[in-house]
Amino acid sequence: MERVSEAAPLLEVSDLTLRFGGVTALNGVSFTVGRGELFAVIGPNGAGKTSIFNCVNGVYRPQRGTITLAGTRLNGRSPAAVAGMGVARTFQNLGLFEQLTLVENLMLGRHHLMRTGLLAGMFWWGRAKREEVEHRAACEEIVELLELEPYRHTPAGLLPYGVAKRAELGRALAMAPTLLLLDEPVAGMNVEETEDMARYLVEVRRELDLAMILVEHDTRLVMDLADRVLALDFGTPIATGTPGEIQRDPKVVEAYLGGAA
Repeated sequence: MERVSEAAPLLEVSDLTLRFGGVTALNGVSFTVGRGELFAVIGPNGAGKTSIFNCVNGVYRPQRGTITLAGTRLNGRSPAAVAGMGVARTFQNLGLFEQLTLVENLMLGRHHLMRTGLLAGMFWWGRAKREEVEHRAACEEIVELLELEPYRHTPAGLLPYGVAKRAELGRALAMAPTLLLLDEPVAGMNVEETEDMARYLVEVRRELDLAMILVEHDTRLVMDLADRVLALDFGTPIATGTPGEIQRDPKVVEAYLGGAA
């Protein structure tokens, strides 16, 4: 399902270097992500995959390199500012509010898009009422897209694990992003749940034409879904290419198997 974009890349990461004291987490990482592309990052534990996400969304500030989204530099911006520019993220560990319903958790993803003041929000009149109706409608579209209708009013803490991971994806989509960072979306899932999540990611991509960066240990999922793949080893890029090229690359095989290819 490879799609090659001829337009300018949506995201450009150049010479990204991140250090913690004497430890180098990322060393000269460069890649681009096209509009509508699903780009994957793979590597053994500790390879620096999540560190890339933390740099892109402003949690970490790299010592060197540039990160540009649609021509605008992200370096030095806060996570809230990066989110406001259209970057959404899911997490390895669920970050849902357990006491809130599924729809209420999705509504939290719309928060940065709301403009109503405190007073109007308290009394729920005028613009506040119109805004909530509008944003709830957007959340209902996500509920339908991810087939979450039976769980609409269920507290997040009572959701089955696979459904909760889908709700986490839904909350990220509720932010109306242009770039979605998927941090191990099938971690802890069984085979059936993994296949369901893969199907939903394909559906999201088809319906929203959304650029995604996928970090995942399930290499079969990566090779099935990704257009291009970046392989890391101890923070250093060792190969970038199509899934087929990555699977045949001796350096990638050695990094994963721990011996000569």
